[in-house]
Amino acid sequence: MEIQLRGKLVLVTGSTKGIGLGIVKEVAREGSDVIINGRDKEGINTLVASLKDEFPTVSFYEAPYDLSTDFGIQQLKENFPKIDVLVNNLGIFQPMNYFEIEENDWTTFFKTNVLAGNELAKFYLPKMLEQNFGRIIFIASEEAIMPSGEMPQYSMTKTMNLSLAKSLSKLTIGSQVTINTVMPGPTLTEGVEKMIEEMYKGSSLSREEQQQAFMREHRPMSQIQRLIEPSEIGRFIAFIASPLASSFSGEALRIDGGMVPTIV
Repeated sequence: MEIQLRGKLVLVTGSTKGIGLGIVKEVAREGSDVIINGRDKEGINTLVASLKDEFPTVSFYEAPYDLSTDFGIQQLKENFPKIDVLVNNLGIFQPMNYFEIEENDWTTFFKTNVLAGNELAKFYLPKMLEQNFGRIIFIASEEAIMPSGEMPQYSMTKTMNLSLAKSLSKLTIGSQVTINTVMPGPTLTEGVEKMIEEMYKGSSLSREEQQQAFMREHRPMSQIQRLIEPSEIGRFIAFIASPLASSFSGEALRIDGGMVPTIV
């Protein structure tokens, strides 16, 4: 199905690996030009060269800026003043004991997972309204509505993403601009893979068996009982970013493998 993304300029924050890279590849597959963001300039150079080989008709732009800093955000704004789609994917996570979380930890998670995306939305939304087309998508998590208790500092920020997107959607009434949040379930990213390896360190389980054990022991409510692939999240985001997805806004959209037990 042609979803009319060809020629649109898409910014995906935190997009050198994991879900972000999965999104980049799927929107590129649909013909979108893409801005790749990350902190490692050399790594971005290598990645972009690889992506150009894979998608020769697509333009890729490098944005090697640390968006957890004011300076990095300002650099991004100056170099890419206008886009069609903003995917606020940048985020950090870490299992932490609530009683061991320091004040600085709360601040770091809040600034990275919430304020960076808010700052970009505030900058790009007026321009999207002016051109009467745009998509802003916040990448949250099932932790936003069903915290596991394993990382309360992360869950809090993901819940904030839902509230922010809903509030901002009220500013787009009657336009062709939509703002939504997507809540992926457990996804096979590099970070999750490393976390699982640490959890089962010293066991005789293979990597695949570790992942199966993790789902069985820590995510038993998942109906698919496997980790989701980043490409699956990417395909979902590609549709939401497209002009065809114009009939919903302010929504919290699940792609969680059936983990959340409620109907709504």
